[in-house]
Amino acid sequence: MYTAVEGGSGDILVASYNIHKCVGLDRRFDPHRIATVIKEIDPDVIALQEADQRFGERVGLLDLKMLKRECGLVAVPMSIPQPGHGWHGNVVLFRDGIVSNATQIVLPGVEPRGALVVDLELGAGPIRIIAAHLGLLRRSRAQQVETLLASAQPEDGRPTVLMGDLNEWRLGERSALQKLAPSFGPLHAAIPSFPSRFPVLALDRILSLPAGAIAGVRLHDTPLARIASDHLPLKAAVTLPRAAAAKTSAAA
Repeated sequence: MYTAVEGGSGDILVASYNIHKCVGLDRRFDPHRIATVIKEIDPDVIALQEADQRFGERVGLLDLKMLKRECGLVAVPMSIPQPGHGWHGNVVLFRDGIVSNATQIVLPGVEPRGALVVDLELGAGPIRIIAAHLGLLRRSRAQQVETLLASAQPEDGRPTVLMGDLNEWRLGERSALQKLAPSFGPLHAAIPSFPSRFPVLALDRILSLPAGAIAGVRLHDTPLARIASDHLPLKAAVTLPRAAAAKTSAAA
């Protein structure tokens, strides 16, 4: 179980950010502003949603070279038509690691939606990232959750972090995310992240399997983040087993 806290130590910092196609609340298209917010967060791994133009040609909207230069982050490679960046708008960027596997999943539902399942070998240890942007319809979200659960448990037992814009603010039995609870722990610790100017809905989530892998979840709430997108980013400290074992050995 994890709780929403203002602090929290861990081995890596992960983040989730719906960048709203790089269009801010001032209606300006500004990829550099999004990159600056990501630089503020300084994550080891970040999942972005709405990183491509959705209608017409799926053009990538980010400056990936600038993100590598300014933030040290590189995008997980995918089999997608160029010049897009993401899989149904989902992009995972990481620092100082190796991608051992990346799978693109088509999510069921009325709208075209997808998710990325990425196994990373980081300096702090191995981790599986599931990055998703779920649909607007509750029935579709429930089906999509079942699809994600089928990819949640790695064979080697590495921790899994599920993050993204899950488009669900309800709690309890009415929530389309309820089926995640047995694996990912209680879902009551949700932080409002939308709309960014005055967040009241907890649409964005960061969950882990095992639930105890997350040391703390926070909202990245800065003046720039409040205008750069209609969502505020979430970030979480995550403890990885290899680093945890090393700390235990050193303490002994």
